[in-house]
Amino acid sequence: MVAFPDTAGGAVSEVELPSADAQPLDRGLRARWRRARFMAPADIGLFLRSAKTDGAIGRWRGEVGQRAAFENAYGRFDDPWASGSDRYRYQGWKYDRIVDCLPAGRRFSRALDLGCGLGLLSTRLAARADAVVGMDIAQAAVDRAAIRSAAHGNVSFRQGDVLDLPRELDGQFDLVVIADTLYYLPPPLTPATLKGVAARVADLLAPGGVCLLANHYFFAADPDSRLSRRIHDAFTWSPRFHQVRESRRPFYLVSLLDRLP
Repeated sequence: MVAFPDTAGGAVSEVELPSADAQPLDRGLRARWRRARFMAPADIGLFLRSAKTDGAIGRWRGEVGQRAAFENAYGRFDDPWASGSDRYRYQGWKYDRIVDCLPAGRRFSRALDLGCGLGLLSTRLAARADAVVGMDIAQAAVDRAAIRSAAHGNVSFRQGDVLDLPRELDGQFDLVVIADTLYYLPPPLTPATLKGVAARVADLLAPGGVCLLANHYFFAADPDSRLSRRIHDAFTWSPRFHQVRESRRPFYLVSLLDRLP
């Protein structure tokens, strides 16, 4: 029996998995479970490992500052959040589904992946854009992302801080993707800070550009999920954006927003 938060309202739902020697009907249920792509036991273990990284970054931030905290994480681990692990199937599925939330059939000229980490989402965006730029606060992440994505000729990386984006980038992109990034900004994340970030992201977009925002979301009473909700609300309520749609998936939230003229 495996328990998961019910995405509709925060209750816990339980699913009983068929055994390996089950009859054909039960094996069909097992296949259906795999297609559902909820977190398998290996996924849960790797997710807990990533949570430990989050805790360490919180401690280091107070000691050495924001950027150095992330450099520390990449200095200690090749893949601090295990995002690139073949065993972390949920994370790969999640990245694929995030890209699927982009407007069907639209190809972008230049995309920006803010908070790109090891570039796992950047390389997925390569099939939807003529050029993709991944940006991360940690130079170590940018260096590793460049190595991992060497086969993708239209993907490049640069170091940068979401709170200090160069003005030379304004209007240079028709797609900005921000996945699992903004809740790592230095606390406190006030409404004014989040509104300012939303406005700054809008500056990066050319007229007609699109922002795709994704963050963890478990259930409404969860503190981290409440923070994700505030982040999405700041973009949705921004006078610079129009929300096209919002989707809740296990266990994350996605908003697709058009930049307003």
